[in-house]
Amino acid sequence: MKERQKILIVLLLVPLFVFMAAAEKAQSANFVDFLGKAINFIILFGGLTYFLFKPVRNFLEKRRHDIEHLLEETEDSKREAEQKLEEAKSRLTGLEEEIARIKEEAEREGRREKEKIIQLAEKEAERIKSYTRQEIEMLFQAEIQHLREYIAELTAALAEEMIKKKLSPEDQSLLINKSIERLDRIYEKSNSD
Repeated sequence: MKERQKILIVLLLVPLFVFMAAAEKAQSANFVDFLGKAINFIILFGGLTYFLFKPVRNFLEKRRHDIEHLLEETEDSKREAEQKLEEAKSRLTGLEEEIARIKEEAEREGRREKEKIIQLAEKEAERIKSYTRQEIEMLFQAEIQHLREYIAELTAALAEEMIKKKLSPEDQSLLINKSIERLDRIYEKSNSD
């Protein structure tokens, strides 16, 4: 209420100061004219002040409150953004650590798999070598058998040829007769047992 009174006093005094300056220079007719204008001024601005003081004050108070509220929200948003930034940084740090851990684990797993593959390859190479040795041994034995059969055939053919050259028809008859006698003995012996 004191503010209203101060404003009214100022409004009343302003025309008087203006009037004093004007009174010195002008005539009395001007005084009445001036007084009418001053009264109109006081009524107009006094009434405007009386009727608009409360709404303007409420508007300004509401505006101040809205600005304070906006500043509080801005401050809250700023704190929230800073908190989210810190969380993001910590998650980023966590992600970097997780990436490093996964990379290290993948490298270890890769080394293990490499060793496993090398061991399997060595076993497979040994198996192939063993199989190859067995196959070579089998082929070698088969070739030796084949050579023995071939040598036996050649020997038999040579022996037959030599016998044919050395054996006369009389010798053949003699051999046949001896063979028959041997067979008879064997037969008799087997019948007696």
